Amino acid sequence: MKIIVAGGTGVIGRSMLPRLVREGHEVFAMTRDNKFDEFLTGVGVTPVHADALDNNAVLAAFKKVQPEVVIHQLTSLGSVNLEDNAKIRVIGTRNLVDASKAVGTKKIIAQSLAFTYEPGSIPATEDVPLDFEAPNPRKINVDGVATLESTVAELPEYVILRYGLLYGPGTWYDKEGMIGQQVLKGQVKATDSITSFLHVEDAAQAAVEALKWPSGPINIVDDEPASGKEWLPVFASVIGAPEPEKADGSERGERGASNAKAKKEYGWKPIYPTWRTGFKLSFEK
Repeated sequence: MKIIVAGGTGVIGRSMLPRLVREGHEVFAMTRDNKFDEFLTGVGVTPVHADALDNNAVLAAFKKVQPEVVIHQLTSLGSVNLEDNAKIRVIGTRNLVDASKAVGTKKIIAQSLAFTYEPGSIPATEDVPLDFEAPNPRKINVDGVATLESTVAELPEYVILRYGLLYGPGTWYDKEGMIGQQVLKGQVKATDSITSFLHVEDAAQAAVEALKWPSGPINIVDDEPASGKEWLPVFASVIGAPEPEKADGSERGERGASNAKAKKEYGWKPIYPTWRTGFKLSFEK
């Protein structure tokens, strides 16, 4: 199968691309410049240079490749800027979908989020509405996700991967990542907010398996949603940080998500079923 990956040099993409090649697919990675070309060619992937925010450049790339499937892993996580990420989700997604329509690409697999559901007392399933009533800054995330999801649904086939909070090498929840550094400095409190985590390798594997999945949104999270009072002390201990301060209360919509549908209906099995072992395997030396 001929596949073009947008965001292929990101933290998920770098794990996903070799998996796609091993599955026997012809893989192209759309990147803005050539700084990752050596890595891409080294894993058997053909670089295609285009800025996702430039519709003409994206269209030219798609005309060149003529992909059968698009895998959309675009993010803007270099800094904590919700507007930049929303821009990628809105404009970048629109450009990918328009180019897909222009060349006849039928299927898209897109990265979304499992923590933009409306508030509730139990982990959210896929039929729970997104949190459209959220105040800013949360509303920026929710609106960006909603636009991404409605845009990819314009194609005949679409799989929306609602990922949990990513951890592992290269993520914010790495010892050298933004959150890891804050935890090392004792700046993060352990609260009652519920989080569903996802190891970056599981995110990558789910995108590969989604080539065979039916259309619609699907939660891709681990088996154990947990409060900050549970997971943060474990994370802190593993990365060598001080015991975190505890605080009561939680933030809006932090309820976690259920992976029951992915496991029972799609046969997905996380490599790291729980953050309890995932943290240790990822960070302990």
